[in-house]
Parts: sequence; C-alpha cells; structure tokens
Amino acid sequence: MLFTADHDEPRRILQKFIAAEINPHVDAWEEAGIFPAHELFKKLGDLGFLGLNKPIEFGGQGLDYSYALMMAEELGAINCGAIPMAIGVQTDMATPALARFGSDEVRKEFLAPAISGDYVACIGVSEPGAGSDVASIKTQARSDGDDYVINGGKMWITNGTQADFICLLANTSDGPVHRNKSLICVPMKSKGVQVARKLDKMGMRSSDTAQIFFDNVRVPKRNRVGEEGQGFTYQMMQFQEERLWAGAACLKAHEAIINATIEYTRNRKAFGRSILDNQVVHFKLAEMQTEVELLRALTYQAAEAMIAGEDVTRLATMVKLKTGRLGRELTDACLQYWGGMGFMNETPVSRAYRDSRLSSIGGGADEVMLTILCKMMGTLPGTAKAGNA
Repeated sequence: MLFTADHDEPRRILQKFIAAEINPHVDAWEEAGIFPAHELFKKLGDLGFLGLNKPIEFGGQGLDYSYALMMAEELGAINCGAIPMAIGVQTDMATPALARFGSDEVRKEFLAPAISGDYVACIGVSEPGAGSDVASIKTQARSDGDDYVINGGKMWITNGTQADFICLLANTSDGPVHRNKSLICVPMKSKGVQVARKLDKMGMRSSDTAQIFFDNVRVPKRNRVGEEGQGFTYQMMQFQEERLWAGAACLKAHEAIINATIEYTRNRKAFGRSILDNQVVHFKLAEMQTEVELLRALTYQAAEAMIAGEDVTRLATMVKLKTGRLGRELTDACLQYWGGMGFMNETPVSRAYRDSRLSSIGGGADEVMLTILCKMMGTLPGTAKAGNA
C-alpha cells in the first residue's frame, strides 16, 4: 500500500495550510499575475514540506517518495494550477538531482535554503529552439580555470522572476549531445544574468514565468551538480519525478471540477429540466470520474515502482501522457456543460480549462511521450524494441 496511517498527519496539516494560507488569496494572485513565492515557500519550509524526501543532513525529512507524492496530490486542492506548479518546481523539478548527486558543498549552499524556504529555485532547461528536444539546447558553459563562463538563454522558466538560483542545464563540452551537458547551480544575482521579461500566459496566471539571458556569467565549477557531462542523464531522472508529480497534482483538481460541474448542471435548467438529467451529461461525468481513478492507479503504481528502485521510465511516461490528455478532455467536457458561464473567467471551470492545457506541453509534449513509448515497444521506425523497463 502506497499510503499508510503515517501519511495522515502531514496530509491533514497540508490540507489545513492550503485552506488557510493559499486558497483565500488565489483569486488576488491570479489577478496580479504573480504570488509571493518567498513568503509562501518560507511557510511551507517551516512546516517541512519542501524537503519531505530530501536528506536530513540538509534540512529534509528523509522520508520515502510516497510522502512527496502525497504532497503533490494534496496540492491539487489549491484553486488554480499555477501555485501547485510553482511549488512542484521547487520540490520535484529543480532539486531532485541536486539532492541526489550534488556535493556536500553545493547542497549546503543551494539545497538547504531551498528546503527551508529561504531560497526560491527554478529549473533552466527549455530554450526557444529546444523545448521537449532537450538534447538540442544551445546554452554554453565554457571552462575557464576553476570557473564556467555561461552564455545563452532559457525560456518559459517558472519562478524565474523571483528565484534565488537556477539549476541550469548547459553544454560544457563539444562532445556527443547526450554526454556534453552539465547541471549547474547559478545564483540569479550573478553578474550577467538578466531576467529579460515576465511572460504573459494563457493560463497558470499566478505563477511568474520568465525569459532569462546569460551574458558571460561566471560561476565556480564547484556549483556543478555531480559529474561533468552527466547533466542530460540527471535531467532525464528529474523528468521522471516531474511527470509523476504532474499526474498526482491533477487528481484532486479534476475531481473538484467534476463535482462543481455536477452541482452547476443540477441547478441549471434548460427545456424544462436540469442539464444534469440529460444522459449525455451524467454519463460523461461518470466516464471522467472513472478516468481520474485510472490515472490515480497508474500514478500510484509508478510511484511504488520508483520507491522499489525500479526504472519507471515507461510508467512515468504513460502517466505524463495520460495527464495531458485527460486534462484537456475533462475540462473541455465540463466547460461545455456550463454553457455561456463556462466561457467566463469568473468560473472555476474556465480557469481549469486554461491551466490544464499546459499539461500536454510542459515537461515533454504528448508527442514526445508517444515517441518514447513507441521506442520502448519497438514500433518506432528505425528502432529495435528496448524492452518494457
């Protein structure tokens, strides 16, 4: 069993925190297009939620991955997608490789304050010409004595305008594209780091997203995470956690939209009866609830495999693919049943529709997930079957 009685108390504390410290402010943060990351993360850090499965010696709780997944699932109760995503970047996207492969020195400097909430972190992988195609990134970190000198740019960086450091993927040699990259912790206050602009997004409005440029940014090589040239491999490992996080974080959000749609259609009348009384509506909502439970089961299965030390590439890829597809189908169906009100920004289904669209793009597009699965199945042209690991 993934969750036990030991998960009940941290779950209860997190639920209480979300109800008191986050949801009352979500509408204002959405309107402002930003939320106070340092203030909120510090509160979460004080409660121990930014390092549930991180090493104790750097301020973490030292628990297994099930606690991180529990947190991701509970974050789905937040009344938007942006705040859960921003928190997930801190816990499950920008810091897993740092926690696992970083030297004690670099973990003390960057991981410990990220766990305590004193630092806000962001992850720097995507570029204008290299989103899902990570191997094609162009940002360079040239060796110069004991330093790297970084030039290039990153795009669509969540937490980017407020972050204290970026876990940056950059080319550190001219070798093969899968073995020439390194992850480097770069302080955002470093000379030459420029937050070019805060991006205006369709959804995820309350999370700040930035375009960032690096102009001869000099950082010590001790800021590198793990071995030089292993950055691509480390990032692929981080993607597994990110993809499981995405699956878990949408579950309660989807259920909330289903329940809100049931309530709205029960009270909305057309042609002499409630919208909910139409078979096409209540059947579709039953199908959507079933799909949510199927995604939950797949996500839990993948998490259990990860805890057991298994390679979860196949399952995590399936989770990510299903998360993106279900987010689009479910919110689109529910919005339709709200009629004209579904098109209004004031309704929760409109926000869910806009926020969920990112799930099929961020962290690897649906088409990339399908390519990975086809390669593993041996059905991708020009590849042999790689097995079902």
